Amino acid sequence: MKRVLITALLTVLFSIVAFAQEKSNDVMMRQIVTLKAEKTMTLSYDQGSNVSKLMAVAENVSSAEADRAGVRAMNFAVGAIYSGRAVKSSPDSFLLTFWVLSSKPRFGADHSLVVTAGQELIDLGLARYVARSRDNMEYLNFNMTRDQMKKIAERSNVSFLLGGREFSFTRGQLKIFADLILVTEVN
Repeated sequence: MKRVLITALLTVLFSIVAFAQEKSNDVMMRQIVTLKAEKTMTLSYDQGSNVSKLMAVAENVSSAEADRAGVRAMNFAVGAIYSGRAVKSSPDSFLLTFWVLSSKPRFGADHSLVVTAGQELIDLGLARYVARSRDNMEYLNFNMTRDQMKKIAERSNVSFLLGGREFSFTRGQLKIFADLILVTEVN
C-alpha cells in the first residue's frame, strides 16, 4: 500500500513539475502588457503551421549615427519562433534582424556584428545578408543566444559595430532585450 501511495504521489509531483515547465502564449501576453511592452512586442500564433512568433521591434538608431554610417534609417527586431501555443522551456536561440534603408548598399562588403557590453565583446559573427534594390533595403540576420542577450540587457551603455560602423543601443532598445528575456523565461 505504501509503495502504491508513494508511486502515486511521485507521479503527481512529476506532473506538476512538468506542467510548470512551460509558459503559455496567454501568460506571455499578460506579461507583455504588465511590462508596458505591447507597443514594441507582438505575439502571434499560426494555427495552420502550429507555430508561435514573439517579436519585438525597436525604434530607429539615432539620426546622427545613421548619417555617420551613410544610411537613411536603421532599426532592428529580435524574437523567437516556437511550435505550439507555449514555450516548453526558455528559448536559447533568438533571431536579431537589422533593417537598413540607404540609397546604396552599405553592409554588403562587411556585415559582421560585434557588441560591446561593459568590458565584454560579444561577437555575433557574419549576418545572413540580403540587399533589395527595389526599395533600397538591406537585411542583416544574426542568431543570438539567451546568454548574449542577457549580457546586452544587463548593461546601460552598450554599443555595437555593424559592418565597421559604430552605433549605440538606446534605453528603449535595451529594454526590448530585457523584456524579451523576461517574457520567454520559463520557471
